[in-house]
Amino acid sequence: MKRVLFLAAAALIVLTPLHAESPSSKAIAIPFEVLKSGHMAIKIKINGKGPYRVIFDTGAPLVLLNNRIAKDVGLLKDVQKPLFNLFGMMGQVKLDCLEVGGLKTKNIPAVIMDHPTVEAISKFIGPVDGIVGFPFFARQKMTLDYQAKELTFTPNGYQPPDVLESLVTTLMALSSDSQPKVKVLAPAGLWGMRVDKESTDDKAGVVIKELSKGGPSALAGLQKGDRLLTLDGYWTDSIADLYQAASRVKPGTLVKVVFLRDGQEKEVTVRPVCGI
Repeated sequence: MKRVLFLAAAALIVLTPLHAESPSSKAIAIPFEVLKSGHMAIKIKINGKGPYRVIFDTGAPLVLLNNRIAKDVGLLKDVQKPLFNLFGMMGQVKLDCLEVGGLKTKNIPAVIMDHPTVEAISKFIGPVDGIVGFPFFARQKMTLDYQAKELTFTPNGYQPPDVLESLVTTLMALSSDSQPKVKVLAPAGLWGMRVDKESTDDKAGVVIKELSKGGPSALAGLQKGDRLLTLDGYWTDSIADLYQAASRVKPGTLVKVVFLRDGQEKEVTVRPVCGI
């Protein structure tokens, strides 16, 4: 089963972040590799060490590095433990330098975590040590050419926000009586299900803990204890993955959901409804 880690609609795509100021910088072209899984991989250096092969994902909100890189580069001593146990991560660090080709980007936040999907890909394809996403590519004007298998980056001066820091701030606001309550998009409002994943759970997918009686997921045939693998073609290996995938789906749209039940992979079609 192919898990989608990036979004692409054409052979040549140009992405430019909003409100960016473009300095006069030369474009830097680097090759990329298309893995057997369909994912796109590039070589990077961290704080001058490497290269390491990682998945380049324009749909990922984070830069994620596994423990092997963290130990090799010496990042573990600087890891900031999360205030909340978020999806099994060890914590977050600030990278002095993330280098792609000849392009060096300074002070990029990264999460240290052995992601189960990345680990699974590594077992079949060879070493893959993480994911490079929004904190890197948002700082560049990027051209992606599938025919030439080449990425071209031009720094644009944009400084993206720290996604993990924003998430922790939101969770703290939700858990504090002194803070105004924040409305958070949740699959339960549209799908009629509640999921969870233990920090020690390294298997693919998230587990359904509760279903609303007569809700879209229950009507489609999903059951408590099912392990969701993909939603609308997007991997759901963490609660964050599921929220992101669910947020892309408009109410009333038929969506394929792949899950595990009793060790067998199954598929149902769910039609989410409008929340209140």
